[in-house]
Amino acid sequence: MDLRIGVTHSPRDIALEIDGNDTSRAAVRKSVEEALAGKADVLWLKDNRGREVAIPAEKIAFVEFGAPDGERRLGFGT
Repeated sequence: MDLRIGVTHSPRDIALEIDGNDTSRAAVRKSVEEALAGKADVLWLKDNRGREVAIPAEKIAFVEFGAPDGERRLGFGT
C-alpha cells in the first residue's frame, strides 16, 4: 500500500510503501488517527525497506492511503 503524508510548511510530501495486508493497513490507520486526535505527539511509521519515519503530529496536513499492491493501474486504458 502506498501512503502519502503532507507536512505543513513543507513543499514535498512523505511517500512510503507499506505492507498492504488488512492487518497492517488497520494498524497504520489507527496510528494515524491517534496522532491526529492528539493521543500521540509523534507518528512513527516503518516502510517495506525497514526505514523508520517520525512525523510530529501537529505538522500533519493530510494522509492519503493508496491502493493495495496489485491494484495499481498503469497507462490510459479503461
